[in-house]
Amino acid sequence: MKEAVPFLKWAGGKRQLLPEILSRLPERCVTYYEPFLGGGAVFFALAARGAFRRAIIGDQNRELVDAYLGVRDDVEGVISRLARLSRKPHDSDTYYGVRAQDPARLGLAARTARLIYLNRTGYNGLYRVNRTGRFNVPFGRYKNPRILDRDNLRAASRVMQGVQIRVGDFEAFVEKAEPGDVVYFDPPYVPVSTTSSFTAYDRLPFGPAEQDRLARTLRRLRKKKVYALLSNSDVRFTRGLYEGLPLEAVKVNRLINSRPDRRGPIFELLVSSLSRIPAPPA
Repeated sequence: MKEAVPFLKWAGGKRQLLPEILSRLPERCVTYYEPFLGGGAVFFALAARGAFRRAIIGDQNRELVDAYLGVRDDVEGVISRLARLSRKPHDSDTYYGVRAQDPARLGLAARTARLIYLNRTGYNGLYRVNRTGRFNVPFGRYKNPRILDRDNLRAASRVMQGVQIRVGDFEAFVEKAEPGDVVYFDPPYVPVSTTSSFTAYDRLPFGPAEQDRLARTLRRLRKKKVYALLSNSDVRFTRGLYEGLPLEAVKVNRLINSRPDRRGPIFELLVSSLSRIPAPPA
């Protein structure tokens, strides 16, 4: 049976960093928490290896969370609507017509299909909204984007049966985490330059105050002896936030920057709440 992989592209996706992340997570845990879900690469990889008994995943971005709920709860409805969209002409008129739809007026399956379509056909797979919360990414001009992947959507739906998926702030999200659980934090990264900031993928900002609150949350999990792993950009500000905690710099290729000459190898930080990966729960 096909293993599920992300059905959405997302800024900061973890495909390249995935082996480094997985090598630093326990083989098994009781409950897995991921409050900055994005494309879900880590969640799907852990699900494939049966790494958790339960999972609680989500994001503060309601439209993103609705897409996961739509695939979990009505995958055939999503597939049906994506099939209709895939039969339309692949041009800017079709794209902007779909983009102009008000998701609040659509049912769950239609909202999900709309987001997947825009994600697959919009510029660089970005998710970006304006100040009123409306999606405003321009047409991507791909020659032949794969809008519908029936097998993967069905696989993702199977994986998410029984998984809690919710909108929420990261701090409240992990409040009930206990020893034996695992948390993975993949927040909007601290910008490494003025041209590489993609923190505004939701109407709610994620600036220095939120980064500081996240660092305090990780330290509270450390006191509770909950194993947590966090990824972020390797800059002086981030290193200062997590000073004294186990951290490592790993090399990745940056694919998203408004200037092509600044795309390429960079270092990112992986920060752990505990110095040792805990043994699997009994």
